Amino acid sequence: FPPQVAGARSSLPLRMATNLSPTPRSRSEAKVATNVVFQKGHVSRHKRGQVIGTGGIFHGCTVWFTGLSGAGKTTLSFAIEEYLCNKGIPAYGLDGDNVRTGLNQNLSFSHTDREENIRRVGEVAKLFADGGIIALASFISPYKSIRERVRKIHQDADLPFFEVFVDTPLETCEKRDAKGLYKKARAGLIHGFTGIDSTYEEPENPDLVVKAGEASVAECVQKVLKLLEKKGVLPFSALDDVRELFVSEDEAEMVKEEAKMLPSVSITKLDLQWVQVLSEGWATPLRGFMREKELLRCLHFGTLTDGGTTNQSVPIVLPISGEDRTKLEGVEAFTLKYEGKNVAIMRNPEIYEHKRRRGAVGNGERAIRATLTSKWCSSRETGSSAESSMF
Repeated sequence: FPPQVAGARSSLPLRMATNLSPTPRSRSEAKVATNVVFQKGHVSRHKRGQVIGTGGIFHGCTVWFTGLSGAGKTTLSFAIEEYLCNKGIPAYGLDGDNVRTGLNQNLSFSHTDREENIRRVGEVAKLFADGGIIALASFISPYKSIRERVRKIHQDADLPFFEVFVDTPLETCEKRDAKGLYKKARAGLIHGFTGIDSTYEEPENPDLVVKAGEASVAECVQKVLKLLEKKGVLPFSALDDVRELFVSEDEAEMVKEEAKMLPSVSITKLDLQWVQVLSEGWATPLRGFMREKELLRCLHFGTLTDGGTTNQSVPIVLPISGEDRTKLEGVEAFTLKYEGKNVAIMRNPEIYEHKRRRGAVGNGERAIRATLTSKWCSSRETGSSAESSMF
């Protein structure tokens, strides 16, 4: 220990100093810890989500970017980190070089040390994810076995893990060579360099492949974010995108045949216009006509919540008659007809009584007046994969 400064306190009790073992000269000399018991904390992930998550949602997960040096892993992960933080969603980028300047500065680039490097980072990423933070790890991680080990670390902790293969050709990486490492490797100044004289094992079944050598950074960012939205980590409102509800061309005929077999409700021209608005994504993040909670929030606060907050002061609901309500009781889907023509399917409908408002109606007066003429409203259940589809 260094000499004690007068008036300062040692960070360790003096009685412990004589019990400390000398620092091992190599990792192989270090003894494995024994008599260790994991201690479970008192704060649940749900509670952490309420504290640091946007909209009270737990976002914790790890996105693992793997690929050659210069593929664009760190550029992409840092861009996503910035994007998410600007949206109020906690995220942190873990970079290979940055980690080796601190936590893993005692590791070389041998096969054994590379595996240990990734193991340590995997454990750190797990802690970030468990804390409700989206960990964005950008590491070459050339071996399939160690990447699978990191995935298992997260699976054992019941945390989402997504492997993203940044598939950039070696030629492109060499042209970039921002650090000059490829030039040194080609000259024989660096040995064991991945892609030159050391193997990179490409992922066989990654969760996502991004072509960073072809697409722009912004395009790659949105592709990763869409994966996280699809997996339930992010709300749709976190994307710079619109939610169109049109049926895809390859499914159109099948859905049209389905519509013929379902119970139907005839709608007015105004209702048809709202179907068009929803289908074209102008009311993003709505997945269809508002359910009751969405309607009440819209009327009282002028907003919608989908893991984030979106301004929405105009209610978009589908008024139905008491006769239609009886006909639709318990159905999982029904068809919307306009002038005898099938135009859309409503899935997982929610039918609720509309409580009439009194007084001034403000913005969206036309829509509110139309709603007030009916006692019942039909909507869809939030969370379904295809609540409303137009063809």
